[in-house]
Amino acid sequence: MKHWVPVLIILFACLFPAFVECRVRHYKFNVVMKNTSRLCSTKPIVTVNGLFPGPTIYAREDDTVLVKVVNHVNYNVTIHWHGIKQFRTGWADGPAYITQCPIQPGQNYIYNFTISGQRGTLLWHAHILWLRATVHGALVILPRLGVPYPFPKPYKEVVIVLGEWWKSDVEAVIDEAQKSGFAPNVSDAHTINGYTGFVPNCPSQGEFTLNVESTKTYMLRIINAGLNEQFFFLIARHNLTIVEVDASYVKPFKTDTVLIAPGQTTTALLTADHFSGSYAMTTSTFMDTPITVDATTATATLRYPRTVANSRTIFTTVPPINATPIANKFRDSLKSLNSGKYPVRVPLTVDHSLVFTVGLGISLCPSCKATNGIRLVGTVNNVTFVMPTTSLLQAHYFKEKGVFTDDFPGHPLHVFNYTGPGPRNLQATAGTKVYRLPFNATVQVVLQDTGIILPEDHPIHLHGFNVFGVGRGMGNFNQDKDPKRFNLVDPVERNTIGVPSGGWVAIRFRADNPGVWFMHCHLEVHTTWGLKMAFLVDNGKCPNECVLPPPKDLPRC
Repeated sequence: MKHWVPVLIILFACLFPAFVECRVRHYKFNVVMKNTSRLCSTKPIVTVNGLFPGPTIYAREDDTVLVKVVNHVNYNVTIHWHGIKQFRTGWADGPAYITQCPIQPGQNYIYNFTISGQRGTLLWHAHILWLRATVHGALVILPRLGVPYPFPKPYKEVVIVLGEWWKSDVEAVIDEAQKSGFAPNVSDAHTINGYTGFVPNCPSQGEFTLNVESTKTYMLRIINAGLNEQFFFLIARHNLTIVEVDASYVKPFKTDTVLIAPGQTTTALLTADHFSGSYAMTTSTFMDTPITVDATTATATLRYPRTVANSRTIFTTVPPINATPIANKFRDSLKSLNSGKYPVRVPLTVDHSLVFTVGLGISLCPSCKATNGIRLVGTVNNVTFVMPTTSLLQAHYFKEKGVFTDDFPGHPLHVFNYTGPGPRNLQATAGTKVYRLPFNATVQVVLQDTGIILPEDHPIHLHGFNVFGVGRGMGNFNQDKDPKRFNLVDPVERNTIGVPSGGWVAIRFRADNPGVWFMHCHLEVHTTWGLKMAFLVDNGKCPNECVLPPPKDLPRC
């Protein structure tokens, strides 16, 4: 009889949730083609359950989430739960050929993971090809039942997903770029919750509208699901109080402009402090380099109930595309909450001190006639990552030989003046290399922009961990001087952190999650070009410090 007790408890919990909460959340994702109209054109796009953006997943801290993904399209598919730490469950992380083989057409896979020690706003998205452009959605983690937010409870919560839109098929866009050696076309427009708002010569386009009540406070869960562009987000004549980024609470601060890179999330409190009127929400590009990008501003509307019909919407001036001071002010304001309930656990000592140069280089491409036989490639420490044909985690777990090597360099292979004048090393070597870490090692990585082709801000995402941004500066990192200015008290905690254009950022994390974990630029074009690498974290003392066995339905390559 004693063996039946746990079963009876679980059954009771699921039948009578008012007494005991059933903590398993079930979702089904049908990946299907859907005709949709954007920018006055109708084309089929890849979606989840026919929605763009896709459905929002809601869960609570400590919940187990099971998502059955069924692939009904002619593309291979994977889904990544961006920012979920996936403790020992790398099989559910999602990046194709890193932790799993893709779900092939007509096949399905159940992602099974438990959310531990996290609460806030994250996102999910496809992690193969450029399908992320339309296959994405919000992942909202609520606090445990009875646990309040560390700020006043809002009247209502609203998800706001920012994105990009191409008139043509995004896979055709990148395929053509790969063949030619040129950079791919930029997006044709931006979106807010799937709508572009007003677009010249396209009067039929709708827009997202947020209806608010005067004096009420709203929580905006803002997500950048775009492929290649960082965004400014603002609401005319309204300030926002930032309370969380990347599912980590921060010291609240007020701002009129949010900076948010692809893969990042920002939770803000909005107080509806007007009596009536319609006010524009806008998102526009931030890029601190003098190159051509999509400068189209997407719009939505915040509307009060006493607004006169057909009244004029009040707009605001969006920041210039290269408004670096505005971007820096926002980034510098981010500090971890570091309270008794939510302490900062930044490593104070370092076992592995690494320096990774990140940027673009060149590679020979005999077929690229238009570019004189060369193409752009992304590099980390002058290594361009080559995707394997089977998953790295599978090769590691089953000790398969010849899939990867563990000799990724911990420091640049070529040292030069990365951000100033002088000779530049443009050449890149190609390989499938990982950097090996023992379980529970403390790690510091200085991510140094090289500016070889041009200076550019890189949002770097590390799977499997959150990182602490302990330092940031312009120019070349100085090992003797810069660490003295590190913030080891309340550094911002993120899963995606920006390497400033012409500068560096220093991150720290504890390698307490065994498995293979991808690190890459979240500008999809740079990831495609090879600006990526992986950490391999060895098992610790089993059973609680070892990778769990793979599920029976794990896709095969």
